Amino acid sequence: MTTVSNLSGQTTPDGTATQTKIKTPRAVLRGRPKVYTSYAADQAIWNTPAKAWWTVGLVVLAFAAPFLIAKDLTNLLALAAVYAIGGIGLNLLTGYAGQISLGHAFFVGAGAYTAAVFGGTETKSVIGLGWDMALWLPLSAIVPGLLGLIVAPLASRVRGLYLAMLTLGLLMLGEHFFNHWTAITGGGGIGRAPAEVVLFGTDLSKPFKVGGVLINEQRALYLVALVVLVVLAIMARNLARSKVGRAFAAVRDRDIAAEVMGVPLQRTKTLAFVVSSAYAGVAGGLLSVVIGRISPERWNLLLSIDFLAIVLIGGIATISGSIMGACFIVLLPRLLEELTQLFPSITSESGDIAGMSLDEIKTILFGLLIVGMVVLEPRGMFGLWTRIRNYFKGWPFSY
Repeated sequence: MTTVSNLSGQTTPDGTATQTKIKTPRAVLRGRPKVYTSYAADQAIWNTPAKAWWTVGLVVLAFAAPFLIAKDLTNLLALAAVYAIGGIGLNLLTGYAGQISLGHAFFVGAGAYTAAVFGGTETKSVIGLGWDMALWLPLSAIVPGLLGLIVAPLASRVRGLYLAMLTLGLLMLGEHFFNHWTAITGGGGIGRAPAEVVLFGTDLSKPFKVGGVLINEQRALYLVALVVLVVLAIMARNLARSKVGRAFAAVRDRDIAAEVMGVPLQRTKTLAFVVSSAYAGVAGGLLSVVIGRISPERWNLLLSIDFLAIVLIGGIATISGSIMGACFIVLLPRLLEELTQLFPSITSESGDIAGMSLDEIKTILFGLLIVGMVVLEPRGMFGLWTRIRNYFKGWPFSY
């Protein structure tokens, strides 16, 4: 058995100090927090071997998933990855910086139309430049980020309910522009086609082979969304544990005290809005190509509530919680559909359950889960996972 040597001091009867080596099995230490000698070791993303192995295993499983499941489930996983990107962006703003926003859907829509303009095909009614995905995907982050920079000076002057109302007004203003700016959006009730999925000259909409493995459009879009999610999640985690992230937390907990300590409130809140808007724009650009044709009616308050549900149910101020919440939000309707097939006696011919549609049941469950998480477990699904992990780490002891 592999052991780790620790030195223990002892004193002999004649007063001479001696040291004795104590053999500690490495298996006892594996996966448990160690004694850190620096802030860098304490704040490391993977500060235990167990976290590193779990992360590697989950990433490998995520990349292998589209080759093991059906096309419709692959589409759902791609949608979950996109929602996770938007959820991380909102969590940086609301969870880490403490700025409530109901206008997240506006920036998601701005990213979608930025992608459609720069990467779409031009027609008689809409503008399209037909650029490569390697160009329009970064632009789908830059343009909403600039919009967030314009809104931030106003949003940083208010907080709480007033900030929520300001962002809600921004969402309503965005809906008006989306419905009437037909050269960009195609107009209300009509919409437009999304950007072309051509990455570095390769048309991802057509099947191709990599090392003998067939990559169809569903798999390609999922893999692209997954790669972007992994990169942006690591960036967000590094941001959260940096000086900027600590400034976010200080402003969230007590902005007046943070300002007294030297944290620039205006700059910190502005940066939070810009980063959150950029993440939302990337999510919008990818969402447009995953769902297909886009229309102005999609970027509404209900979409903002979906992202708020991701943050609250998954876990406030946690990157992993945003991913958990996105998977739960996206896969819940499919789970309800499967349950209706298992219990046909409670399902009507139209697919309703107890006189309610699946969308109505999903909305009710969202509301109940949000209330339950806020009251019972404020850190959401990530908090539940932390409790389970700590229980087994301390087992068989109760503390």
